[in-house]
Amino acid sequence: MSDMSGNNFYFGDNVTMHGGTGNTGIAKHQTPAGPPTVDPALQAAVEELRRLVGTLREQVPAASAQAIDDSLPALTTDPGTAPQERHRALMAVAGIAATVGAVGQPALEAVNRILGLLGGQ
Repeated sequence: MSDMSGNNFYFGDNVTMHGGTGNTGIAKHQTPAGPPTVDPALQAAVEELRRLVGTLREQVPAASAQAIDDSLPALTTDPGTAPQERHRALMAVAGIAATVGAVGQPALEAVNRILGLLGGQ
């Protein structure tokens, strides 16, 4: 493609060959995008929170235990989990943990650690 002043503009791949034989095309050295990788620190923090939430669940009233159960599916590093759902679940767990004092402190600290690793998502 060129404009009226004779400048050439190229979009995408551009190959110029001067002579030769057996030219078969462009060698693309690109690797396909693989599955997204999860930060090992984030994975460990989420696993720790899930363990702590299991313990916390046994020590809270039934309504709070149900709120924890409702939050568990979003407490994951699965890239398919919407960030707002994960954040909502973390806030629900943090709220419950904060209301039970010292018993909930480890879970509250785990939530804060995860939020830090997620960059405040």
